[in-house]
Amino acid sequence: QVKLVESGGGLVQAGGSLRLSCAASGRTFSSYGVGWFRQAPGKERDAVAAIGRTFGRVSYVDSVKGRFTISRDNAKNTVYLQMNSLKPEDTAVYYCAASENYYGGSAYSNLFDSWGQGTPVTVSS
Repeated sequence: QVKLVESGGGLVQAGGSLRLSCAASGRTFSSYGVGWFRQAPGKERDAVAAIGRTFGRVSYVDSVKGRFTISRDNAKNTVYLQMNSLKPEDTAVYYCAASENYYGGSAYSNLFDSWGQGTPVTVSS
């Protein structure tokens, strides 16, 4: 497993932007696919975006397509989630997760076995 630490969350007005970072330590990060998930109060944790290992295939949930961008910098052992045009419904705790078995496509949470502690994002209207 790899240790993950998220940062970059906070309070932003609707229409604003935030960039989340997921920093990894402990293993060769390039060997992992990484997903961003979010959990709003009273709701289940859902995948938002993910980037696969090896070829860097990306996927997004429909509600964030065109607004969020996932990217990775393997030299820095970091994956980013750039979030633009934020909406109040984006309010949630955001988690990053890593998997040696994720190469792209649908990011099911049970594929990921290393999780960060989460960073809260609040979007005010």
